[in-house]
Amino acid sequence: MLTAAPPGFQDSRHTATVESQPSDVIETRLWLEEHVWLYGVLKSDRNVGPIFRFPDLISACVSQVFSGPEAARQIFSFLGTELVARSPNTPRRREAMWRPQYDLLLELQRSPANRHPNPKFQLDHLTTACVALCQQADETGASVLQQARINMAQRFRPEHATQTR
Repeated sequence: MLTAAPPGFQDSRHTATVESQPSDVIETRLWLEEHVWLYGVLKSDRNVGPIFRFPDLISACVSQVFSGPEAARQIFSFLGTELVARSPNTPRRREAMWRPQYDLLLELQRSPANRHPNPKFQLDHLTTACVALCQQADETGASVLQQARINMAQRFRPEHATQTR
């Protein structure tokens, strides 16, 4: 697993993932408020057959936001109005996401909208914004679980498997 955390950090929760597919998941951080909501989705009675975990749910949020034509505008609007109003010392939880969704956020992080003279937002800000926007759109999390199913099906398609190896 590649990480956006400081070098030398090892998170024992992801050891099996790290050993099995080292480049398929990327570590990120999620602000506590959004983590609590996503944990509720994780434990929801709707999360069955299969039970999706945090990498699937976070990635589903990113995919869902990026499926719209105004993804960058929505994300930076949330960051500039809502997230910026929170304490910068807000606790974050270490989690993971799948590489294709990380690549979307990385491209956004490198975009002109995140360069001088604009404020510079980090990966945890962008990840948190995607989760928050999904929460605002559907408090139940049902759409996130549906998107997790779509993402899983895409990961298992033969053409995608050969591209990621």
